[in-house]
Amino acid sequence: MAIQGDFREHKQMLESLGVEALEVRLPKDLENLKGLIVPGGESTTIGMLAREYGLERAVRERVEEGSLAVWGTCAGAIWLAKEIPEYPDQPRLGVLNIAVQRNAYGRQVESFEEDLQILGLDQPFHAFFIRAPRILHVGEGVKTLARYKEEVVFVQSGKLWASTFHPELSQDTRVHELFVALANE
Repeated sequence: MAIQGDFREHKQMLESLGVEALEVRLPKDLENLKGLIVPGGESTTIGMLAREYGLERAVRERVEEGSLAVWGTCAGAIWLAKEIPEYPDQPRLGVLNIAVQRNAYGRQVESFEEDLQILGLDQPFHAFFIRAPRILHVGEGVKTLARYKEEVVFVQSGKLWASTFHPELSQDTRVHELFVALANE
């Protein structure tokens, strides 16, 4: 989704894997897509623009019919979440049974890097947490794919993924490879 945030980095990562990556800004851009990455950025802005451009409704329809894999990274994870307790009226897709807290690890200067054990990867993945949200609650039907200390940082429910870190900032393509495989199922 290319309406705000670091979508270019995701696009470059996908293209390095030989995947055709399109910039989605309008509902018509979703035609024939198998997967959509909602990037990090500013979650309120992403939600407002997605609603204004008609993407919220179009993505929800594709998710409900099971024809689109969606991965939200950082702000994208917030957009997917059913609950944002501090901001209950924030525009969002709200299709993933998680509750999140925005900017939970602090401001930009408190960003950090950490090696994570991710389900499906045999070696740790070096992850970047930048103004990252915290997953407060994982609801029914949601599987944990990775933790930072005791906190859930990466989840899956069917064809929906949410990660609170930025895998597109790494040189490691393995998580993107897993998403491409999921989208092609």
